[in-house]
Amino acid sequence: MAIPDIYSAGIAAGWNVVDGAALTAPLSLDADVVIAGSGAGGGVAAEILSEAGLRVVLVEEGALRTSDSFKDMDEGRAYRELYQEGAARATSDGAIAILQGRSVGGSTTVNWSSSFRTPRQTLAHWAAHHAVSGHSAADMAPWFERMEARLSVAPWGMPPNNNNDVLKRGCDKLGWESHVIPRNVKGCWNSGYCGLGCPVNAKQSMLVSTIPAALAKGATLLHRVRVRALEHDGKTVTTLAGEALGADGRTPSGIAVTVRARHYVAAGGAINTPALLLRSRVPDPYQRVGVRTFIHPVNLSVAVMPEQVDPYYGAPQSIASDHFQWKDGATGPMGYKLEVPPLFPGISAGVFNQVGEALRADMAALPHTNAMLALLRDGFVAQSEGGRVRLADDGSPVLDYDISDYVWDGMRRAWLSMAEAQFAAGALRVRPAHLDAPYYDSWAQARQGIATLALAKFRAALFTAHLMGGCAMSDEPQGGVVDSHGRHHQLANLSVLDGSVFPTSIGANPQLSVFALSAQNAQALAGQLAR
Repeated sequence: MAIPDIYSAGIAAGWNVVDGAALTAPLSLDADVVIAGSGAGGGVAAEILSEAGLRVVLVEEGALRTSDSFKDMDEGRAYRELYQEGAARATSDGAIAILQGRSVGGSTTVNWSSSFRTPRQTLAHWAAHHAVSGHSAADMAPWFERMEARLSVAPWGMPPNNNNDVLKRGCDKLGWESHVIPRNVKGCWNSGYCGLGCPVNAKQSMLVSTIPAALAKGATLLHRVRVRALEHDGKTVTTLAGEALGADGRTPSGIAVTVRARHYVAAGGAINTPALLLRSRVPDPYQRVGVRTFIHPVNLSVAVMPEQVDPYYGAPQSIASDHFQWKDGATGPMGYKLEVPPLFPGISAGVFNQVGEALRADMAALPHTNAMLALLRDGFVAQSEGGRVRLADDGSPVLDYDISDYVWDGMRRAWLSMAEAQFAAGALRVRPAHLDAPYYDSWAQARQGIATLALAKFRAALFTAHLMGGCAMSDEPQGGVVDSHGRHHQLANLSVLDGSVFPTSIGANPQLSVFALSAQNAQALAGQLAR
């Protein structure tokens, strides 16, 4: 069955799409609103602002890649073309791997489709501790409903694949809470290749939903254009200054791109947006830009099952457990959400964290392998202040992220929970993703062994795919970069509409939270600009 390429037809019909790699002379545009970043925040904002009749320019550093280029379902190609730094982005010390999208649609193009509402406990914490207003569970409910309807978000309607079923069986056996994950898909083929770009346009990413809608309303998309700075006079932004990139999507071509607008929106995500504001030397009297950047630190546990799991097929994430998320409240010992990742050969090699014969043995067992992960909820207590985005000498972003004893304690408890669930589901052997951990043959053996593991970077395999904070919202200027509407405290015509405004992590996969919060604030901005 042939899947039509949305963009080929749209461009033929007159959509304004400019590839920076094709520019041969400087480009200067004028707009009502220019948006830097086309992911969950920028894509939603582009649609809403365009629908309001505003002239919108959407600027994306990554390339426009569409379903035509995803049909090979090739893991290596996807990491090179669709992820930041070729999927090699990491914290500054290299201890935590960071999976983050870099193409039109941002991380929504490559995520695993999990779509949770922001937990009510998180929203209440923001109001009580971070001077956030207008985003209570009641305030957000209509915005969640709106974006769920817009992006076909619903609990996954098919049985879980074998990989996710391990988590469900373990939870059922132990009496733990588990639930079906809502996913933003329509006409999904259940192939499992979501992280490599959806080849059938089933995943309702910004690439196939809000950005085409904005283009149909007259918006302009610039891709392979890097935003270097927002030029300003200390009170208002005057110009977005960018540079075109070459065909490799990374090397500047030397051709300048500038956009002048009434209003500017930063939507590059929780690493790139703070970096943009730092490069732009925006007013920051309380030194809030880049601090309190949160990542849901992830640790993993690997299990060999007696049955064939084939962890590379089927909806990547369809079962989750919040059994350990809020049992000690928002500010007790660190809580965590249990999920499973898909395991393709490339990513598996990193998860197994082995070499030589041990790696060959693990890869040979891949069809029978389950991996479980824990999303650790950082940012809710003083012992979990998150990380800090700063600039490298060339102006690119760097994330410093240390791990406190509080976080390590959460990781040890998470390893124990995952191992217990895997053995309860019938695992033959289980190994935490830790250099010093052998395979354990029983839950009793795992419990004893995990208690002795060294809690240290580079011994534990650590990951993240969730970036939040760094430009936190707060109605008190000393507490945040923007107010609760995403408006910058010092620059009158600058808004931030992405996950960087979260004052903490949220304790769930964040894309629906970004969709809803950005929609709420973009709608308010559209009303203000239309006056």
